[in-house]
Amino acid sequence: MTEINKQLKILLIDDDRFLLDMYLLKFKKSGLTIDTSSNSLSALEKIREKHDYDIVLLDIIMPGMDGLELLKIIRNEKLVPKAVIIMLTNQADDFQKAKDLAVDGYIIKATTIPSEVVGQVLQIYNVKRAQ
Repeated sequence: MTEINKQLKILLIDDDRFLLDMYLLKFKKSGLTIDTSSNSLSALEKIREKHDYDIVLLDIIMPGMDGLELLKIIRNEKLVPKAVIIMLTNQADDFQKAKDLAVDGYIIKATTIPSEVVGQVLQIYNVKRAQ
């Protein structure tokens, strides 16, 4: 992992507490700074307050506002414009909807083990930054 990756600030949004804690542990073990939110409204509040996340990881299926609605607000309000936004979800059917909202990456949780998620997130981030 490059030194620059260790300084990344990540926001992970998922309503599944078990997965949230598991991913939090994996990212922290990789030396990354990670903030979490268990719903879209609290995530939106954090994003509006901080504006300094490098990566936003977003589930789609959540109570209240889903991840696609949150992504639409982020794009419409031009929040975290430099952040790489990656869907981390089990909703394979929503790929095109996310793509239409200019998502930078799409990872299916069911087919990716947690340790691979960290590597894929960093790979997507590095590819996007190189463009």
